Amino acid sequence: MKKTLLAGVVMAVISGQAAAQTWLLTDAETSTEKGNWQVSSQQLKLAGESFSIEQKVLHGGKQEGSKVLTITSKNGLTISLSPTRGMDLLKVTGHGVRLGWDSPVKEVVNPANINLESRNGLGWLEGFNEMMVRCGFEWTGHPVTKDGMIYTLHGKAGNTPASKVEVIVDDKAPHEIRIRGLLKETTFKKANLETWTELRYVPGSDAFTVHDVLTNQADYPHDYQIIYHSNFGTPILEKDARFIAPLKSVSPFNDYAKKGLDGWNVYGAPTKDFDEMVFNLTPKADSNGKTVAAVINSKGDKGASIEFDTRQLPLLTMWKNTDTLKQGYVTGIEPGTNYAYPVTIEKEQGRVKQLQAGQSTEFTLTYTLLKDASAVQKVEQRVKQIQGDDTVAIDETPIAKE
Repeated sequence: MKKTLLAGVVMAVISGQAAAQTWLLTDAETSTEKGNWQVSSQQLKLAGESFSIEQKVLHGGKQEGSKVLTITSKNGLTISLSPTRGMDLLKVTGHGVRLGWDSPVKEVVNPANINLESRNGLGWLEGFNEMMVRCGFEWTGHPVTKDGMIYTLHGKAGNTPASKVEVIVDDKAPHEIRIRGLLKETTFKKANLETWTELRYVPGSDAFTVHDVLTNQADYPHDYQIIYHSNFGTPILEKDARFIAPLKSVSPFNDYAKKGLDGWNVYGAPTKDFDEMVFNLTPKADSNGKTVAAVINSKGDKGASIEFDTRQLPLLTMWKNTDTLKQGYVTGIEPGTNYAYPVTIEKEQGRVKQLQAGQSTEFTLTYTLLKDASAVQKVEQRVKQIQGDDTVAIDETPIAKE
């Protein structure tokens, strides 16, 4: 295989035929930055589903300099992510349904304007408005201070600008689009973790895949954690909306969540003074290690599902935050390697994983917008099939106390 560079477009050529086209939008090593940029299926003269890809550089307020990269598919989904904010997904829309939520944080906040250590390690909340934010990779969970080190809320990945960003479009139908970004968590004497994130989307589809590869580039072993904090509000979340997933067990995160254990998987209407409730779940998988979790509206004709591999992400957190609409009416479906307790607790209880020097690990999740009752029923049937006749163990005692 050889590569040819034409007008800023890298074309991978196999046996004399172009297999894909690649646009390098950002590269810290070569000081490359395309800024505002766009391309479309019409420009590329590609038949089939019409699509466009556009990057915009934002201005004003705390979002000055932030970038938003958007895929728009005429008959499928519109997907927006931010290379400035850890390649995380801002929102996804299609068929009159939105995956995402309404946070009081309205801007795509540039990490340069966030102090993660403010509010005793809760500074992460000053930028939190994404549909999916990666919590990790060096640590995740609630903040804690140990040996003079502040382990801030949910780690650094979501506030790490990508060092490299590239867009790839397959020349061959169905013209899969891949947006790749390189995140670096490097600190002298402490960590040298690199993550290649990748969003994969086939134009016209109601689903997309997130595929991440995490590598320890250091000469020593290093711990890692990851939670894919995936958030959904209206129109899916509403009174009597439901959470479904095949499960082995459920337990409350703390004593407050214990009060909501009865009916934990059914949501209420926006309620003032409803503090967040979190539930620790152990998912049940099929023979290939795959499972699915979903949130479904009250009528059962709209929803969102996440398929993931329990061999990569063995645990699941459900975050229930049915506060007022202005305060943030939202639920989180959060596959992960661990729960949201501080890293000190997770390590004590054996849920912190480790990569050896030079070792890599990967995570693959497929998100699907459930646009109608038929799509919802398919997921419900899958959940029932995996669950089988096994009952779900309900443990009223939190597995840890902060």
